[in-house]
Amino acid sequence: MEFPNWWAVLLAAASNFILGGIWFSLLFGKLWMRELGFTEEQLERGNMLKIFSLAFIFNLFIASFLGMSLNHPDIGAAQGALYGFLSGFGWVFFAIAVNSLYEQRSWRYVLITGGFWTISLTIMGLILGAWG
Repeated sequence: MEFPNWWAVLLAAASNFILGGIWFSLLFGKLWMRELGFTEEQLERGNMLKIFSLAFIFNLFIASFLGMSLNHPDIGAAQGALYGFLSGFGWVFFAIAVNSLYEQRSWRYVLITGGFWTISLTIMGLILGAWG
């Protein structure tokens, strides 16, 4: 198994940050914070350099592993997006749902967080499939 195109992996990882910025601030930020019981002051106390640095490294791993599974000449953008969607919805969304049951989190939280990862992995798959 060959490693996927590094530029595609970097762009796929960066796409998660772009979507996350839109998703967790403009679209669902207030609702997400309410579902977790967070205030803006609590979030601002976090070490943003540490959080964003580790999140980007983890996104590189996610994009790398997804890229390895899509690294085939017959896979294009559409199939990459489909496989990204199936990974996001079929695995990540429902893993979040299972954890949320035990953590007694709301279905709104599951939809916000699981929806983010489903769309994020779909975009990552599209990028990696197109550039692979």
